[in-house]
Amino acid sequence: MTLEQINSLPQAEFVDALGWIFEHSPWVAERAWAKRPFADIDGLHAAMRSVVEGASREEQLALLRAHPDLGTRMPLTAASRAEQAGAGFDQLENAELDALRASNLAYREKFGIPFIYAVKGRPARDILYAMQTRFGNTPEEEFREAFYHVYRIAYFRITDRVDRS
Repeated sequence: MTLEQINSLPQAEFVDALGWIFEHSPWVAERAWAKRPFADIDGLHAAMRSVVEGASREEQLALLRAHPDLGTRMPLTAASRAEQAGAGFDQLENAELDALRASNLAYREKFGIPFIYAVKGRPARDILYAMQTRFGNTPEEEFREAFYHVYRIAYFRITDRVDRS
C-alpha cells in the first residue's frame, strides 16, 4: 500500500490497514488518521507516536501490557509471531524457554509490564542479555525504555507495510 493510498483512506479503512501497528491498540491509528496527510513514512510514524505520547498514562500502560512475552507459546499477532521467529525465539530448547518464562515473570512482577524489545534483526542471546541488564532500571526508566522499543517496533511495521515508491 502506498502512502498516497493511506492518506486517502476513510478512517475505518485506515484503522483496518494500520490499527495493528501498535500491538492490540487500534486507537492509535484511529486518532492518527486526523493528522493526515502524511508527507512520508517518518511523518506517519511521528503522528502515531504523538498520539501515544499524548495518551493518558492508563492508555499507555494498556498499550505496553498488550505486548506478548518473548518466547511465549500463547497465540500471537502475525506481526509478533514473525518478529519473534526472526529472532529465533521459536527455536529455543525447553530449558531455554523455561528460563525465558521465569525471566518474563520476574520482569512483569518488578515493572508491571512485559519486557518489550524491538527484536527485528537481533539474535535471541542479545535480547536475553538486554533483559537481564534492564532489571537494574527504575520503573520510570523502564517505562521510557519500553516505549523506545515500542516506537522502533512500530517503525519497522510501518516500513514493512507502506510501499516507499
